[in-house]
Amino acid sequence: MLRITELRLPLNHTDAELKSAILSKLNIADDKLLSYTVFRRAFDARKKHDIKLIYTIDLLASNEDDILKNLAADLQVSTTPDTSYHEVSRAPANLKTRPIVIGTGPCGLFAGLILAQMGFNPIILERGKAVRERTKDTFGLWRKGIFNPESNVQFGEGGAGTFSDGKLYTQIKDPKHYGRKVLEEFVKAGAPPEILYVSKPHIGTFKLVSMVEDMRTSIEALGGEIRFSSRVDDLLIDNGQVQGVQLSSGEILHSSHVVLAVGHSARDTFKMLYERGVYVEAKPFSIGFRIEHPQSIIDNCQFGDNAGNEILGAADYKLAHHCTNGRSVYSFCMCPGGTVVAATSEAGHVVTNGMSQYSRNERNANSGIVVGITPEDYPGNPLAGIDLQRRLEAHAFTLGGGTYAAPGQLVGDFLAQRPSTEWGQVLPSYTPGVQLGDLSSALPGYAIDAIREALPVFDKKIKGFAMHDALLTGVETRTSSPIRIKRNDDCQSLNTKGLYPAGEGAGYAGGILSAAVDGIKVAEAVAINIISMS
Repeated sequence: MLRITELRLPLNHTDAELKSAILSKLNIADDKLLSYTVFRRAFDARKKHDIKLIYTIDLLASNEDDILKNLAADLQVSTTPDTSYHEVSRAPANLKTRPIVIGTGPCGLFAGLILAQMGFNPIILERGKAVRERTKDTFGLWRKGIFNPESNVQFGEGGAGTFSDGKLYTQIKDPKHYGRKVLEEFVKAGAPPEILYVSKPHIGTFKLVSMVEDMRTSIEALGGEIRFSSRVDDLLIDNGQVQGVQLSSGEILHSSHVVLAVGHSARDTFKMLYERGVYVEAKPFSIGFRIEHPQSIIDNCQFGDNAGNEILGAADYKLAHHCTNGRSVYSFCMCPGGTVVAATSEAGHVVTNGMSQYSRNERNANSGIVVGITPEDYPGNPLAGIDLQRRLEAHAFTLGGGTYAAPGQLVGDFLAQRPSTEWGQVLPSYTPGVQLGDLSSALPGYAIDAIREALPVFDKKIKGFAMHDALLTGVETRTSSPIRIKRNDDCQSLNTKGLYPAGEGAGYAGGILSAAVDGIKVAEAVAINIISMS
């Protein structure tokens, strides 16, 4: 097969025009083009009146060698690379140890799936509930203010990504095309096929729920075992080698290979690992607020007269500013046409995040507006970043009135340094509710100053971004893990053999796709190690 990259066409082109552009690019007659598929479709909206679609096309043609020879100088035409997934090994017939995977977020699910596909019969442990039961508990907080510490946005089947925009794009390097494997498995589990070719694919929570269930069924059919309400309270280590885990029920499971895919909010697990002597270090993360605008403002600013076009969908944005106080402020996890959600995993704390459904048709756009911080801002032991998160989240709970309502402030009032007392054009999407007031004490002073400086700068890039009625809701503290559980090139902990730190919680991913890719990578490392020992 051949691949064409950077094939540009008008936004509203026809199928015939796409085929014509392919023929023109290859300089061949119609009968020489046997078939073609769209591998990737992106768009260039820098000129709002003349938005272009940009294609990567895979095709079959007669005399492909001649075409490559004739177009040798054209870097946009080449042989199609092999993006199919290839297993690194198969489990031996006399498998002596079953690997354990802790966590069923994207990382844990894919670690478990790949191990199951290779015949290693993994045991997958999840502290929370199955995804549909978990969804009921999560909505219990959002609609009734009833919080379940073991079943919420952070804990349960599918991980934190289940209650998000379902974004499936990443900037990680992926030479082995693991990302393609992830997308193909998602489509097999019921995701829309378009995620295989659109440049910024997303799924949305409701579709993710059924997909996660389908993946669970696949793992079990392949010999894997998934246990819910099975929190790991202790790691069994002997002379620097993992021997197994102890569950909250007291049950002990023996294994010499344990994948740690617990996500960025498993604070009790991090504490246990640190106390057991597993190497853990503090790492940078970010803190801030959620900001909401009318989605129509973002659409019109980004797409002009093309706002509302079905191919373009709801517009997103990506913003960053380096402040005079040395801090960087940037948009995080932007959710077009979505809602701000309660995302705490601890009683008496308020945490915000954002999510969208597949349709992205809610009134508001929301995004984190966050400030980068480093271990220098929270000196102490490696868990000091968690202590900072907890202080900010507990204070947000108090500012919101102590009912899991979140504190909020209109952007105009925030910039003018006065409390907000009444709503403007933008009504909050966060439930259980938002308590208007003053957010100046919700974050450290340097973060407040940085956000106040950045918002007017962002307004120059997106007109209306600093509009008076835009709404800030606090606090956003779970942007990434505050720790890193470092590992060697073989994906094992620096000082604990058989422990495989993985995904966001270990500091090796950020988002659904990168976490899933890391799960594949770690599963392969486990398989290779088991084979070497057999």
